[in-house]
Amino acid sequence: MATERLRPLEDAAWRGFLLTHDRIWRSLEEGIAPLNVSMAEYGVLALLGEAGPKGMRMSELAERRLMSTGGFTRLADRLERRGLIERRPSTVDGRSLDAVLTKEGRALLRRAWRRHYRDLRELFFDRLDDDDLRRLADIWDRLDPTQPHDHEQ
Repeated sequence: MATERLRPLEDAAWRGFLLTHDRIWRSLEEGIAPLNVSMAEYGVLALLGEAGPKGMRMSELAERRLMSTGGFTRLADRLERRGLIERRPSTVDGRSLDAVLTKEGRALLRRAWRRHYRDLRELFFDRLDDDDLRRLADIWDRLDPTQPHDHEQ
């Protein structure tokens, strides 16, 4: 039985996506490495920074980061040991915990944001015009697995 293969255009598009993602991700990791923060840690700190002083429920953070509860708990433990976040009883549900940035966490996040945004512009945004970005945003919306798939697009 023969294995179905990708068409050359499909193969080029898929491999291009994977290679570009890998190269940009590695460059972004290298950019924030001097701050002693991983991309996974940065992702959590950034979500908490966007959430503001109330923080965010631990379960929501894990869900938004697409992490297992156990894996996320270990990551949060590391951030808490480093004094970057603290966990408090949830203001919404007393059985769960909210994570909030500490003063040190906010300071680190400001430095990480500056570096990360500068790198994103250099590696990605400055190489595309607004029409390219609109097309990409549309493509990501169409590829969202949580949305219904329409074959007519």
